[in-house]
Amino acid sequence: QGGYGHPDHIQAHRVAMYGALLAGASTFREDLGEAWSVSKIYWSAFPRSVLRAGIEALRASGDDSDFARIDPDDLPFGVHDELITTVIDASDFADRKAEALRCYPTQVETESGLFAVWLSDPAAFGTEYYRLAYNCGARSEQGPGAGRVERETDLFSGL
Repeated sequence: QGGYGHPDHIQAHRVAMYGALLAGASTFREDLGEAWSVSKIYWSAFPRSVLRAGIEALRASGDDSDFARIDPDDLPFGVHDELITTVIDASDFADRKAEALRCYPTQVETESGLFAVWLSDPAAFGTEYYRLAYNCGARSEQGPGAGRVERETDLFSGL
């Protein structure tokens, strides 16, 4: 569903997943070289605990918008925390991420609301969360059903 259901993100997800499938199809486009198997595929994720903390901070700021009244468990894009396999510290890039968001004022409100709360906390805004959706041939023991508690901190671990 492309993260949170935005049509562009849904299509990007479809294209990426189909591209991974076609990469391994030896008869797809021989002119592109030999087929190969994608080792890992990650899906970006919004942990419910992070959504809950953001909404609680929004409420504490006095915001009474519809979003502040939402139960994070009712957000369809929220992911159960135990499904998060990978947590990346991207705090060095939080400023650029915020700057990019501000380029879309008709889609994302950054001066008030949830994004304003998150933008005010570089530690929260500078962390990226993922689900390891596919792991073939990687040496990582992370991922669904792997039985590991530790989370990856590098998208390229095991490759």
